[in-house]
Amino acid sequence: MNNAEFFEALRLLEKEKGIDGEYLLEKIRAAIIIAVKRDFGGKENISVIMDPVTNEFQVSLRKTVVEEVTDPDEEMLPEEAHKYSKSAKIGDVVEIQLETKQFGRIAAQTAKHVIRQGIREAERGQQMQEFQRRNQELVTALVTRVDPKTGAATLEIGKAEAVLPKSEQIGDEELHEGDRIKVYVVDVRDGDKGPRALISRTHPGLVKRLFEMEVPEIFNGVVEIKAVSREAGSRTKLAVETHDENVDAVGACIGAKGARVANIVEELGGEKIDIVEYSDDPEKFIAAALSPAKVLSVEVDPEGSKNCRVTVPDAQLSLAIGNKGQNARLAAKLTGWKIDIRPESGFYGEDEA
Repeated sequence: MNNAEFFEALRLLEKEKGIDGEYLLEKIRAAIIIAVKRDFGGKENISVIMDPVTNEFQVSLRKTVVEEVTDPDEEMLPEEAHKYSKSAKIGDVVEIQLETKQFGRIAAQTAKHVIRQGIREAERGQQMQEFQRRNQELVTALVTRVDPKTGAATLEIGKAEAVLPKSEQIGDEELHEGDRIKVYVVDVRDGDKGPRALISRTHPGLVKRLFEMEVPEIFNGVVEIKAVSREAGSRTKLAVETHDENVDAVGACIGAKGARVANIVEELGGEKIDIVEYSDDPEKFIAAALSPAKVLSVEVDPEGSKNCRVTVPDAQLSLAIGNKGQNARLAAKLTGWKIDIRPESGFYGEDEA
């Protein structure tokens, strides 16, 4: 391989791997210095010139011309120096150009190892940057593999890879190779095996980011998402507030004929979404959070603890509590209050007083 081919190979590597060319050159330069040191005394008198613009690739040893040699690795007599420079005199530094084949097999292996390690480090750093840039954001990922035993999916996110465990997938959804899905980057960690992104489709942050994408009023800050509670694959409650009295926060999220929320429901595989209006008044907020049930009254604990008793019409009791207590549970998560739901008649059933 001549010099031009060498630098062209580096340019292709830079394009393919997305690694900075200067970084690669620096790693290769360091590898060659290590290799030459092994074969030529281990001193610091090595010069490596690599210029991709001029295609110059030169490796040489620098030796000082002296009257009497005490260190043959760094010094030479005038008669030897004249082989490389006819005008060399005592005190001059002469450069002895080396042929690549002079490095030897071990030197070449050393260079290859250091270069490979440098590329791995660059890719690792690049992957970390890719993940950190997307931390706590919504990303579209390509499913490249699904483990038939565990159901875990390997996803391609930009130039990086991450694993979506079955526990972080929505309900009974089935993922297949080639699918494009949206995931939420929960956190980014740097471990022994390299950077790792913790991704999820069950995290409440996913719903929040989907609404930011779908609803311009949220993206622009006119409408704010104050809280999200979610049981992935089943139901989500979202509390929103408007900063413009002329904008209906709930209506903006629902969209004309429910189009905006319908797009999000479709992305989440049919997950039900309740959008309620946030209020600084706990009684109003708790009543809204129990939607679609109608609330007659909310009595908060006068002692200041976040406990309250909610009264609903008898016919609305099962709706307020929800299937297996889900509606009440999500309302409690959304508001941060412990909610005790009572029917208007004061009876839960025939055998309860």
